[in-house]
Amino acid sequence: MTEKRPMVILTGPTAVGKTALSIELAKKINGSIISADSMQVYRHMDIGSAKVKPEEMNGVKHYLIDEFEPDEEFHVVKFVERAKEHLEEIYAEEKIPIIAGGTGFYIQALLYDIDFTEQECDEAYRAELEQLAAEKGAHYLHNMLREVDPASADAIHANNIKRVIRALEFYHLSGKRISEHNEKEREKTSPYHFAYFVLTDERSHLYANIDKRVDLMIEQGLVDEVQKLKNMGFHRDMVSMQGLGYKEILDYLDGKTTLEEAIYIIKRETRHFAKRQLTWFRRERDVIWLDKQAYDYQDAKILDSMINILKEKTIIN
Repeated sequence: MTEKRPMVILTGPTAVGKTALSIELAKKINGSIISADSMQVYRHMDIGSAKVKPEEMNGVKHYLIDEFEPDEEFHVVKFVERAKEHLEEIYAEEKIPIIAGGTGFYIQALLYDIDFTEQECDEAYRAELEQLAAEKGAHYLHNMLREVDPASADAIHANNIKRVIRALEFYHLSGKRISEHNEKEREKTSPYHFAYFVLTDERSHLYANIDKRVDLMIEQGLVDEVQKLKNMGFHRDMVSMQGLGYKEILDYLDGKTTLEEAIYIIKRETRHFAKRQLTWFRRERDVIWLDKQAYDYQDAKILDSMINILKEKTIIN
């Protein structure tokens, strides 16, 4: 049996401070970072995705940042495919991969090598569901899913029409719930020798940070960034433009809301998103929680703790 290769995961809710900590960790353990973020992968989408800036990278190699155009499709299957290619490059350089970012679904798929190469599809049924979504709205479709697969309905946001359709289609074709299929896949053991860290913070503190971050994004020119994307021909039907912060500013630019309303909605939706992320990580197994409060909000203390755990687990010497 071949020895499992090392992997470190650093995740947590949005605005908790993963970026800076992942870079410090990479410097300490000779690591390279693969971004597990569904938005930072897109070029030209810097401010709204809170993308790490080249000068912040501090010489640490980052992968899966700026690798796709906003009109290209990026999803879990593409993420795993591309991440595995980058893992080979990192191992070849005798470095340790750090998977850093907040998209728990992507992390889970890579860590446990979950198979999402979905079986056959039924084009006619899919078109019918898309039509229903257009006529009756996302919630109608979500309720259809709740009737056949409540667990999936809980896990998939109503606005994520693509995943709702996928789950309904899976049930339609196989008679099985996709949540049960995924559950089975999740029982797999990981092919990696890993440590899975989740950075967390007290809720009121996290929410205050989210509000501050959104205000900073507006100051840094989020409105101009979205306007520029519009001018380049990118529109709201693209998955990338459905990203948090982008669709709300699009509404403002299209005269559907005021800027104040758009900012309020971004803050509210980002708080909801952080809450959903934490719910996801609580369901995951093998997780090591790092509560910032317990470390007096000092990254140096958190780092020391992580390094000790990595040594105990023999992921590093």
